[in-house]
Amino acid sequence: MSSHFSPQWQDRASGFFSSSGARLKEAGSNAGIFMGEVAKDAKGNVVQVAGRVGSIVKSRWSLLQQPSTRHAVQERLIEAAASTGSFLRKGISETKDKVYVGKTKVEEVAKMTAQKSKTVLTDIERWQKGVASTDAFGVPIEITVQRQQATSAVPHILVKCADYLVLSGLNSPNLFKSEGDKKVVQQLISLYNSDLNSSLPDGMNPLDAAALAKCYLASLPEPLTTFKLYEDIRSARSSINAMRNILKNLPNVNYMTLEYITALLLHVSQKSLVNKMDVRTLAMEMAPVIMWEQGHKPDLYKQYWSSAEKNQKSSESLPTYSAWDMLEEEDGTVDPVPLDDGVPIDYGAIEAIQCLIEHHNAIFTDANETIWS
Repeated sequence: MSSHFSPQWQDRASGFFSSSGARLKEAGSNAGIFMGEVAKDAKGNVVQVAGRVGSIVKSRWSLLQQPSTRHAVQERLIEAAASTGSFLRKGISETKDKVYVGKTKVEEVAKMTAQKSKTVLTDIERWQKGVASTDAFGVPIEITVQRQQATSAVPHILVKCADYLVLSGLNSPNLFKSEGDKKVVQQLISLYNSDLNSSLPDGMNPLDAAALAKCYLASLPEPLTTFKLYEDIRSARSSINAMRNILKNLPNVNYMTLEYITALLLHVSQKSLVNKMDVRTLAMEMAPVIMWEQGHKPDLYKQYWSSAEKNQKSSESLPTYSAWDMLEEEDGTVDPVPLDDGVPIDYGAIEAIQCLIEHHNAIFTDANETIWS
């Protein structure tokens, strides 16, 4: 096949390709030389940098190995540790102080709140109970104990009477049987209705102290043994174990007060050769005011504190009348206040109280032992 290009153009094309190949070969040679020089320079730079780093590390390490440098570093570490420890101790101490102050404030507030709760009755509570906020007689025993400025679970008035009798009255004949001086008893009731923490006057007759304690027990809206346990306690009068287990169902205040009173009566009975009050006689006198069935409250005792209350209220308008005068008849004679309520004798209750007195130490084994010096 014949060519379409002229010889002239073929010569030019051949020359162009020949010169282009020569130029490409030259460019490739130059590029290889350049890359080699670049790689050589890079390698030299890396070696140089590595050498400098190694030299610096070596010099620093040599510096650290010198005794003076190590000593300085150790001192700095020790100082830093001491400063850190001091800072931590100071922080802990300040925290403890703040916690202690906070705890003290909380305890003070709690104490003030508890004190207020013991001494204050709301108007609603007073209306429900039907008594004045300071009264001791005719008030539920748990309310009286709450008002007391003491930790004892026994009403203050009973503690005062018991202490007085143990110290100076156990030999008095007919203790807890005699009515005592009714005028004195009424005055003492007025005193304790005004101030729960009052003390008995010095030199008073022990019979009056016993009558006061007896009146207080009779004034309780519910007996020490409670209405709920009346039948159970009555039925357990012949069994120490049964009695012990039943009494554990009493509220704590009732239980501790019952233990206290029966311990006192046991003390009195141990002087029976002198005071003529053995266990049976004491049980007959005290059972009606310690244990009674619902609806059979010894209400005649109320004449003591109700008369005292009336006289106290009317004393401002009628200062010439005393509590004793209010009990007098027109002819000037005194209307006696009997120490029994005239209801049939509850021999079951008497035997139950006798059991509590005779076997006091065996029954109240888990109570704090009542000890008088």
